[in-house]
Amino acid sequence: MEINNQPHLRPGKKEKASRSRKENMWIVSYIVIAVVFLTAYILLRNNLIPTGRYYKQLQKSAVAGFLATLILLAAKFIQVIVVKKSHSRYKRYNLLRLTHLLSLILVAILIISFLFANLYAAAVSLGLISLIMGFALQTPISSFIGWIYVIARNPYSIGDRIQINDFKGDVIEIDYLDTTLWEFAGDYLTNDLPSGRLIRFPNSLVLQSAVYNYSWKDFRYIWNEIPFHIAYQSNLDFVEKTIRKVTKDELGPEMAKRVEDLKELVKQSPIDAMEIKEYPFVSLRINANTWVEVMVTYLVSPKQAASVRSKIIKRVIAALSEQPDKTMFPKSDAR
Repeated sequence: MEINNQPHLRPGKKEKASRSRKENMWIVSYIVIAVVFLTAYILLRNNLIPTGRYYKQLQKSAVAGFLATLILLAAKFIQVIVVKKSHSRYKRYNLLRLTHLLSLILVAILIISFLFANLYAAAVSLGLISLIMGFALQTPISSFIGWIYVIARNPYSIGDRIQINDFKGDVIEIDYLDTTLWEFAGDYLTNDLPSGRLIRFPNSLVLQSAVYNYSWKDFRYIWNEIPFHIAYQSNLDFVEKTIRKVTKDELGPEMAKRVEDLKELVKQSPIDAMEIKEYPFVSLRINANTWVEVMVTYLVSPKQAASVRSKIIKRVIAALSEQPDKTMFPKSDAR
């Protein structure tokens, strides 16, 4: 596992334009290389280049180079089409990765098949190489299998906020061997704001540990709650209504829509029906320190939890303080 202090910035318009120019340069380069290999093959085929006893080897190499370049060129065209046509950045990211991987596998198979006189020898060699590499690269191989699991089962995607073991962060990259998170909270913060550090962990970890996804695609919200402490002599009905009203005003009409979406998800799930109250929901309980604890519970985006919490606390305290005869806060009797 690796932790860096450099943030990962999303590409802007200039970077996108630069990336487009780079893609075009790659396509032109592949075309030029393919023409060079094809020309070399034609010259060798017509004995226009003196090669001596290496004639057959060079001719096969020219064919292999030409076909390999065509594979890479086709993969680059597919990637350009995927970038233009795909509206979902998560699907686009996964398709680009898969296209790149498949093109490399095809090139490797092509080169190996041209190195050997027949497919049997190539298969035997591949088997021996795989056996040796399997023992030497157990951890990278398991991480690669973890990458396939992430792509197939989708426990998290780019942009999701997740926790795995003690690592918490927003997913910014899913590579073949590891995943990179932009950490939130961490060792130096007590809230859920980004810490500025990057966490990189091997993909094999998803095969061994539970993954907590705070913003999965079907429901990108989490429950949050804020406790307020008041004295026994307070008007509990007034406090409850005030906290509910302030919270509802702060969250806006989207809150009701989120609750309805959650109810629909519960109906579609195989679990037994559960009671989902109209939120924000306010509950009361007795605190051991001789005051009443009023808890407000609501739905919020995990990436906005800290800012929304701060706004609600300030507005609730201000609203309750306007009626000091109905709201009394706990305080020490010490002079």
